[in-house]
Amino acid sequence: MTPDDILTFLPYTKPFLFVDELSAVSENGVSGSYTFKASSFFYKGHFKDFPVTPGVILTETMAQIGVISLGIYLLKDELSNLKKPQIALTSHEIDFLIPVFPEEKVTVFSEKVYFRFGKLRCKVEMKNSEGKVVCRGTIAGMIKPTSDEK
Repeated sequence: MTPDDILTFLPYTKPFLFVDELSAVSENGVSGSYTFKASSFFYKGHFKDFPVTPGVILTETMAQIGVISLGIYLLKDELSNLKKPQIALTSHEIDFLIPVFPEEKVTVFSEKVYFRFGKLRCKVEMKNSEGKVVCRGTIAGMIKPTSDEK
């Protein structure tokens, strides 16, 4: 399964898709990037006259790139003839170190801690284009394939 294949299985669309590209994927981790557009819906009300990317959006970006994309890769054999997977965030612990502003590109790196019984836990780190760590922590979620039938 290629990075482009993984993107087709992501259960998100704009304006809530926070993955522009996946640059590397393996059994042990993934890396990918996203650029926060100035026109994004969440900047309109998050800090009047001083837009900053909300921490919940940074967390979501790390989850989409670092956990869900990896989970799709790990389930590649089971997903071949199925629809998008069912996912659920189960826990996260993130330290936020510096802000992310509109038009900034970030890169997310994740490392699998474990994957068993459909639960995936990863160490995740986000860096800005200068290579500075924006935030880091752990994110865990449940992921399972679904069939085409409803």
